[in-house]
Amino acid sequence: MSKLPLTFACWDYDRMKALETGAVAPEGIDLNMLPLSVEETFFRQLRNHEFDACELSLSSYVLTLNEERPPFIAIPVFPSRFFRHQSIFVNRDSGITRPEDLRGKRVGTPEYQMTAGVWQRGILADEFGVDVSSVQYVTGALNPGTGKREEKIALSLPPEISVTPIDDGQNLSDMLESGEIDAIYTAPAPASFRTSDQVGRLFEDFVDVEKDYFRRTGIFPIMHVVAVKRDLVEEHPWVARSLMKAFDASLAKAYDDLRQASALKVMLPWLHQHVKDTVEALGENWWKYGLEPNRHVLETFLRYSHDQGLARELRRPEDLFAAGTNEAFRV
Repeated sequence: MSKLPLTFACWDYDRMKALETGAVAPEGIDLNMLPLSVEETFFRQLRNHEFDACELSLSSYVLTLNEERPPFIAIPVFPSRFFRHQSIFVNRDSGITRPEDLRGKRVGTPEYQMTAGVWQRGILADEFGVDVSSVQYVTGALNPGTGKREEKIALSLPPEISVTPIDDGQNLSDMLESGEIDAIYTAPAPASFRTSDQVGRLFEDFVDVEKDYFRRTGIFPIMHVVAVKRDLVEEHPWVARSLMKAFDASLAKAYDDLRQASALKVMLPWLHQHVKDTVEALGENWWKYGLEPNRHVLETFLRYSHDQGLARELRRPEDLFAAGTNEAFRV
């Protein structure tokens, strides 16, 4: 019996490796894996709809649901998760020594709608009283030589939220170092963090801060989902469940590799201690797929997206995912 050919674009994460090598194959699907960088994948899919399925920014995906005919439907698979306290950077002369000092400051972010920024603004509002509208945002290229950076999805923000693009040729990293902006909310570190003493983290003790945040909230922030073309799922409803099962099996193999005791599959000398520390902080199966194990994480993000003027309505986690994929999986 012939299989349905399907192109899937995603970075080459350990939790996707079994699908890439063919050790795991989705039932009824001939999967063509394209190991592309996240920025390339997002740009090509959001602008041109080039892939049958792909890794996609959670924030961008939620914004596509604002469209009259949303082009994608997600499944509750999360290729990227990341604690984001560690990627807030400040100019050391800005007077920012604690999160509350961000009020009234000028803050750069590559894109206002990017998932990392949504989490950072939401956490700062919830945990430290830094209201989203109390900050002036500037957007654009993070680092020198990376070209112009624009929002991948057009925004329609309320007037109390100030977002201004920087000029062509400018970049947020240099602006932070020079003091033109006071802070950056980002995903990757700005180049000036590695080269200048003027730039530091807002949370220098970020590991302890992030562990405490998880202990109190149970939130390991979700960055990306897997999104499938809606037309494809409507024509072949079984595809979503088939993919979900395969992603779950590939995740299980990634866990096995991390726990392999006879040899190191990852080039970290103290990998097993790192896994032990992670389990102690986050629990045995810390990278979970499925809706129910992640309901509180998704509800929090959806509230943030709505509160920050991005999502037009406050959605439920159930609104995000294809039918038949909302059940919890074993890992």
